[in-house]
Order: sequence, then structure tokens, then C-alpha cells
Amino acid sequence: MRKTKGIAVVTGIVALTTLTQCFTEKQNEGQRLYEANCQSCHMEDGSGLRNLIPPIAGADYLQKHREELPCLIRHGIEGPMVVNGQEYDRPMPGLETMRTDKITNLLNYIQTNFGNNNERYTLQEVGQLLESCPPHQH
Repeated sequence: MRKTKGIAVVTGIVALTTLTQCFTEKQNEGQRLYEANCQSCHMEDGSGLRNLIPPIAGADYLQKHREELPCLIRHGIEGPMVVNGQEYDRPMPGLETMRTDKITNLLNYIQTNFGNNNERYTLQEVGQLLESCPPHQH
């Protein structure tokens, strides 16, 4: 009986540790995705690259184009865009294979960091916005 309780306690501790790590990893997933996919162009502090790549730090574009952002992440963008009154015209590659949940985490990280205090996305909202993306030309 004592051995069974010991096994149950150990199993419970392992399960709790695993769950805690899952939630912690998910919590930091947006940051990791940004570092892996966006930081090389938009910089560690979100300031962009001079007059070539727009900033995401304090960017008015994030609020003005909220409904377009999931499609922008998935398919990229070509053509001019105006961010904080400055025009930028460099193509941004999309992350075509990134899952909806990861796009949601990435967007929420961007929306709530770099001096941004914008509304967070829900998974359902991002899914709906991705379904309505305009056709993308490769």
C-alpha cells in the first residue's frame, strides 16, 4: 500500500511538472517565434532597420491594420506601406506553414511588447481572419 502511494505521488509530481513546463513554454512561444522569424529584420527591440524595414515598436500600423495582420504573417506583403508616417516598400516573406495557434501567439507577443499595448487576438479570431485572406500570388 505504501509503495502504491509513493508511485502515485511521484506520478502526480511528474504530471504537474510536465504541465507546468507546457504552459511556461506556450507562454514564451510568441517571443521565441519573434526571435526566430522576425527579429533579424525588425530588430531585437522592434525598431526596424533604418528606412528599409518598418518598426513594430510603437507602430500605428498594428492598430490600423489589425484585421490584416494574420494574413500578413502567413503570406507576407509586397508593395508600399506607411508606418508611423513613413513609407516603406520592401517585400516581407510570409510564414506559409506556420500554424494558426503559433500565428496567434506571435501576434499577441508583438501586440503587447515593444511599447505596444494593443488588444490581444483570440485563436478563433485569427482562424477566421486567416480564412478570409485574399488569394496570394507566389
